Amino acid sequence: MNRLIFPDIFGPHVTAFFTGKIPGAGLHEISALLKIREEDIFLPIQKHTDKVLVLDSAREPRIADAVVTREEGILIGVQVADCVPVLVCEKEKGVYAAVHAGWRGTAEGILKKTIEIMKEKFMCRAQDILVAIGPSIKGCCYEVDYEVVHKVGRETGEGEYFQKKGEKYYLDLALANRLQAVSMGVSGRNIWVSPDCTFSNPDKYYSYRFSQGSTGRQAAFIGKMPPTLFINIRDMDANAGHPGRKTL
Repeated sequence: MNRLIFPDIFGPHVTAFFTGKIPGAGLHEISALLKIREEDIFLPIQKHTDKVLVLDSAREPRIADAVVTREEGILIGVQVADCVPVLVCEKEKGVYAAVHAGWRGTAEGILKKTIEIMKEKFMCRAQDILVAIGPSIKGCCYEVDYEVVHKVGRETGEGEYFQKKGEKYYLDLALANRLQAVSMGVSGRNIWVSPDCTFSNPDKYYSYRFSQGSTGRQAAFIGKMPPTLFINIRDMDANAGHPGRKTL
């Protein structure tokens, strides 16, 4: 197994992790990897939308780029290859979310909309929400045109999430999403951001930009699962010689 990243900001009672390169990141591969049933994993059909799906007992695949649930016993996740994977949790209410935020989703405020649904539908308080932002392409490598910067800027506001070098613009979507979470009332102390750039680490992560198109996907998962599952995942990762990084 390749390295897993466990953002310990969520504590020991939430199963949450980001994957590196794995041979496939679909339901079958993740099920086999974690030794859990495919029906206990939910991945939306991602289309770079701003659609947030509230998942209940109905588990058929649906188009969305964010999933929110209070259901126990299911891992919800998203797949990425440069875009920003975001995991969100409000432990007291038992509400979990997984978000896929590419530049289009970030420009449409998909993380903000996810947090808003957590607040309105599940009565979550912003000060109790925890956020982990996984590996993604960073501002050092993500060259975009001005139109992309402008669209992301309309939703994000001021901040150092982009820079201009000569005639080129570089965008840091992870930082933009962090700022959007803070704008929704989430404390900066409750947000963890991976320092890893997918483009700069092609040995560890899939990168659409680095591969110039065709590539695999890594994933991000979160949920309220049996404690033994989380222990087993950590043990498998450590025994494979790629111990998951603990944070905080």
